[in-house]
Amino acid sequence: MSENTVIGNNPVKAAEAILLAPNDITQAALFETLADIHNGRDLTFADLYLQHECSESWSLEEGIVKSGEFNVACGVGVRAVNVDKQAFSYADEITLPALRQAAQVVRAIGRQGQSRSAGLIFAGLKHDLYRPLNPLDSLTDDEKVRLLERIEQRARAQDARVVQVIASLAGSFETIMVARSDGRLAAEQRPLTRLSLTVIVEENGRREQGHAGGGGRFGYEYFSDDVLDAYVRQAVTQATLNLDARPAPAGLTTVVLGPGWPGILLHEAIGHGLEGDFNRKGTSAFSGRIGEQVAAPGITVVDDGTIPLRRGSLNMDDEGEPTKRTVLIEDGILRGYLFDEMNARLMNAISTGNARRESFAHLPMPRMTNTMMENGGYDSQEIIASVEDGLYAANFGGGQVDITSGQFVFSTAEAWKIEKGKLSYPVKGATLIGHGPEVLKRVSMIGNDLALDGGIGTCGKDGQSVPVGVGQPTLKIDELVVGGTDQ
Repeated sequence: MSENTVIGNNPVKAAEAILLAPNDITQAALFETLADIHNGRDLTFADLYLQHECSESWSLEEGIVKSGEFNVACGVGVRAVNVDKQAFSYADEITLPALRQAAQVVRAIGRQGQSRSAGLIFAGLKHDLYRPLNPLDSLTDDEKVRLLERIEQRARAQDARVVQVIASLAGSFETIMVARSDGRLAAEQRPLTRLSLTVIVEENGRREQGHAGGGGRFGYEYFSDDVLDAYVRQAVTQATLNLDARPAPAGLTTVVLGPGWPGILLHEAIGHGLEGDFNRKGTSAFSGRIGEQVAAPGITVVDDGTIPLRRGSLNMDDEGEPTKRTVLIEDGILRGYLFDEMNARLMNAISTGNARRESFAHLPMPRMTNTMMENGGYDSQEIIASVEDGLYAANFGGGQVDITSGQFVFSTAEAWKIEKGKLSYPVKGATLIGHGPEVLKRVSMIGNDLALDGGIGTCGKDGQSVPVGVGQPTLKIDELVVGGTDQ
């Protein structure tokens, strides 16, 4: 049966057809395995995570599609949890012998106790955020090549100074099933696509580059000519601006962050510190501070995994829990953390639907989905006009954060000097340095132009990578250290 098959509107049946039926595994066998893990052991819970993923990537450079890859991966992860201890094993095939062998490995955890049994509960999906169709089938291979060629041609036509174009197209389709020892059985199918563009421009011996791209949980047909043109304009504009950029000034200054992708600073410097495992262990700058004023009044931060078609959205998390919209900071007050099942139990809370894992070969942990700051009441031009001397950060490159201390460093990909309330000239080499919780307290103006990123974010944590989304409106931070190139 094709992975593109939709059986009625029943995700469990669709997943069963791909994950179980080809290997003569029944739902009953899954729960017999879970009962065997529990038998004679006093465990908190156990679960099985079955996954089938087909993925591909195409890349173009120097006007030629130089590589194309296709991969299929499938397997099962078996986990047993006893309070805060986890036993985990996985197999890179979905067969009954492999399932039973992985289960035997995890049976070593726990004290002697009673077996556990539960009635079967079908956990129907509460969300229908994307179509369960394989995006790899949305275009032929020839059409995928032509898509990359079109964006390359458009980029070169945009500006004669473009000397190199690098573009990539990637897609995946996952079928997921989760069986839990409380009797829950849940499943879904997840499409994901991404198109990335880098252009290099040259003038008078100086080379600069710009980046753009996007994606989400839909097919390749999303990347229409209009979308491609928008990516080209963004990448070429960023690159050509940097040709004229002056060295960034250094020092303590007022910083205005643009809407959309600059929310990556919020994700890294603040979002990770609100994940439940760091707070349970007391290693986050936000540990034990529920109910406290941790940000300026007016700041509301949410994590929302329920936005249709977004890169970070999921119908259910990787423990079979429906995703949610979770308010983390409300009007400056810390209201909660992001939880998976284990960390929620240990903190007398409930799961927020934020258990995520890179694949069947990894343990789940609390992770962000789409994390954003909500709108305020100021127009973006009004915010810029209020700054006599400062920096406008329109786009970011890389960055890093220390979860324990909250310290972060981010480099800008596009930035402007603000003089007397206006964008004066582009600057290059600016880095933003600060302390996440302190920066939240220095936000004095919040725009009304909330935007989400284009669908390019990937978050790393403890060696695992998952797709995420970020967003924010324009923000004014009264004081922030800028490391520049004119020091």
